[in-house]
Amino acid sequence: MSETFESIRYTADVVLLTGNRGAGRLPFDVLLIERGWAPFKGQWALPGGHVDPGETSRDAAARELAEETGIQVDASVLRQLGVYDAPGRDPRGRYVTVAYVAIVDRLVPAAGDDAAAARWWPLNDLPELAFDHADILADLTV
Repeated sequence: MSETFESIRYTADVVLLTGNRGAGRLPFDVLLIERGWAPFKGQWALPGGHVDPGETSRDAAARELAEETGIQVDASVLRQLGVYDAPGRDPRGRYVTVAYVAIVDRLVPAAGDDAAAARWWPLNDLPELAFDHADILADLTV
């Protein structure tokens, strides 16, 4: 019997929330980045990226958040939301991501790294999201 091994890439994503008690809106906004390159160039996504060798996914999530948005949080405030590993969730191949969530005071993001823009979006008025990030947000309970 022949065995086939699949290359799997390990990533971390961040659902960063801030309170927004505006009339007629859900009480939270979520921080999204506009992707600066393929896949999904120009679409909005959660901040995140590859876990580096010797790094935990939680530390990678905090690092990627800072690199892509300029917002720094201590990795210890990130709580695991879930693991997302559906085949086909990324057109580049098999990616497994651990998503983390945190609630912070409203901070001003500054796009960096591979992000063309970064901004807060009301949870009830989101743009079309890249990858399976709408599914990740659907699992959110706050």
